[in-house]
Amino acid sequence: MEIAEVKRIWSEVKAILRETIPAHAYYSWVEAMEAVGFDNNIFTILTVHQMATQIVRQSYYSQICDAFEKVLGKKIDFTINYDAELAEKYKKEMKKESLRPKIDKSAENRALENLAQMQSYSNLNLKYKFENFVVGENSRFAHAAAYTVAQNPAKKYNPLFIYGASGLGKTHLMQAIGHYIIFNKPKLRVKYIKTEEYFNEIIKNLQCNDRVSRMDKFRQKYRNVDVLLIDDIQFLESKTATMEEIFHTFDSLYNNDKQIVITSDRLPKDIPTLPARLRTRFEMGLVVDITPPDFETRVAILKNLAEQNNMKVEFDVFEYIANNFVNNVRELEGAFNKVSAYAEIEKTDLTLPFAKKVLNCEAHRAELTIENVIKAVSDYYGVSIKDFKSTSRNQRVSGARHVAVYLARELTQKSFESIAEYLNKKHTTMLYSYEKIKEEVKRNKDLEHAITEIKESLRD
Repeated sequence: MEIAEVKRIWSEVKAILRETIPAHAYYSWVEAMEAVGFDNNIFTILTVHQMATQIVRQSYYSQICDAFEKVLGKKIDFTINYDAELAEKYKKEMKKESLRPKIDKSAENRALENLAQMQSYSNLNLKYKFENFVVGENSRFAHAAAYTVAQNPAKKYNPLFIYGASGLGKTHLMQAIGHYIIFNKPKLRVKYIKTEEYFNEIIKNLQCNDRVSRMDKFRQKYRNVDVLLIDDIQFLESKTATMEEIFHTFDSLYNNDKQIVITSDRLPKDIPTLPARLRTRFEMGLVVDITPPDFETRVAILKNLAEQNNMKVEFDVFEYIANNFVNNVRELEGAFNKVSAYAEIEKTDLTLPFAKKVLNCEAHRAELTIENVIKAVSDYYGVSIKDFKSTSRNQRVSGARHVAVYLARELTQKSFESIAEYLNKKHTTMLYSYEKIKEEVKRNKDLEHAITEIKESLRD
């Protein structure tokens, strides 16, 4: 296609984008881009900002594709490449310009301030956005609450307390709130911090000779914000000085109508040594949980990963990984990344036989026997295997036995007949136990936590 036609198309696309993406983002990233080619349904764009190649695709990919479809009448893809020569030319032109249209200048200033916040202040990871968070039944309420907070900080659900086991997406949702606010409400100051890093900062400042002035600056750093995101608050346990700082920071922000978002691997009431005055503050807004994803959600997460990486993957590969990595999203993504990395290194298609070869889940499952699983449950609940095999209907024994049956079936894939034989029970009794726990774990957080811990003990 002639370059003149390419530039005409891009000009029309930009006109649409000017109306469909935030002004600060448009003037910061899109305005200076240049179109250089259109071949094989792929539109090539050059940028003068190195970060734009990642930020624009991750944040505005769908809007740009929609704009191209409106102009061309068909779906296409695009690439964004950084051009050093174009960047140098752009810098020189910017120096020559003494006057800029006020609307452009203010928009760009907001964008630059916004970018500075994101890079050096907010402490956010670019990959955590609402756009790439896969919502399932396990996370639907938490996602809805997080999105509401992002749209209207400090107006509803303050604080927002998100809890759940490790690797389920708490940090992703928390940082998605931060990114949404940065890109859509650039005047607001956002700060993300892990509790452990917060604690380390306190210790470092207290060890300095000028500790008083350092602690004053430290307090201002976390209190002079509009949105504070505190990750893994359970690390507060037994850290008295940190609890004191968190308490006063919380009050300072809350009393000034600033948004607070907190994550934890457990409920506030389950964090040992947490003072009542902190617990009640953490619970005064909205407390929501994220649970392990079901099979359909795990498959959707894997498909989303493949799409993000422009990979062609057979559907049975998604099913295989989803069936074998059930505890959390982190291990699910880790398994997919391992398989895709091996496929790239060996320059082969990502097929089911290849995935089985790399992950070798069957061999791992073969190591787990009914006896191994029953022993782990026995150790966790303090109930002997002899009691499991007995006719005892003691609530403590029967409850643990139900869990043992459920995990034996889930982790070994052995038949109910085999499990029944090991426990000296009837096949129908095993089926009842399995179904009972399968349903109860969906609504009983304590049971879910226990099952997760037993699974982890079997992995060690």
